[in-house]
Amino acid sequence: MMSALSVTMIQSNLSWENKAANLQQFSEKIVAIKRPTHVVVLPEMFSTGFSMKPAALAETMEGETVQWMKQMAARQKIIVTGSVIIEENQQFFNRLLWVLPNGTVGQYDKRHRFAFAGENNHYTAGNKRLITSVNGWKINLQICYDLRFPVWARQQSTDAPEFDVLLYVANWPERRSHAWKSLLIARAIENQCYVVGVNRIGRDGNGIEHSGDSMLIDPLGDILYTQSNAEETSTHVLHKEKLDEIRTKFPFWKDADYFNISL
Repeated sequence: MMSALSVTMIQSNLSWENKAANLQQFSEKIVAIKRPTHVVVLPEMFSTGFSMKPAALAETMEGETVQWMKQMAARQKIIVTGSVIIEENQQFFNRLLWVLPNGTVGQYDKRHRFAFAGENNHYTAGNKRLITSVNGWKINLQICYDLRFPVWARQQSTDAPEFDVLLYVANWPERRSHAWKSLLIARAIENQCYVVGVNRIGRDGNGIEHSGDSMLIDPLGDILYTQSNAEETSTHVLHKEKLDEIRTKFPFWKDADYFNISL
């Protein structure tokens, strides 16, 4: 039996710019998870909502939210991931954190800032992808607007696939939900990998509605799970056998173009 990967997706409303309320609700939701899981995925800027006030809300890597993530990961023996507003070297980042039970923290800074909402005026862009691993699976971690830029997510090797799962955390608006759903499916098909997309629900402080539409998609583009307009915690088990079977039967990845990303 090859390795399996268990992923828990938490789709939730967020209390606008209220860290205490958000950390409390996610504490309750994580503790309530019944099924064994490797990774718990929270939305983009899960402790504040998608705010353009980093000067008021940012934390350091020693701050309250990062410490909370470490405590939850250690207590529940899980990996906790989601993005947080972080200040570092007098710059602000929309930073996805990958927090292990032993306190190790991986980080990915959002590459594509959402200029339509002014994110580029407040946050510094990242310049490195983060492909992490758990239980024999390689996971490419990305944030929301990154989804619109397929080159940044694309498998970059034709010797063997770089990663097995693409994971997106988001605050993606309901009015563009068709793009969200379509692009998640496209990323799965073109990269021959599983795609996990975790979005928020509810109205934010700017009056923008979010319908969630969190999704799990298999390497053929088939939707294994989706949920709209409801708070839900769902755990899913991914099987390497299915992934390897698809890549062996349809070895499209071998015909991909070789390229480098210039930054």
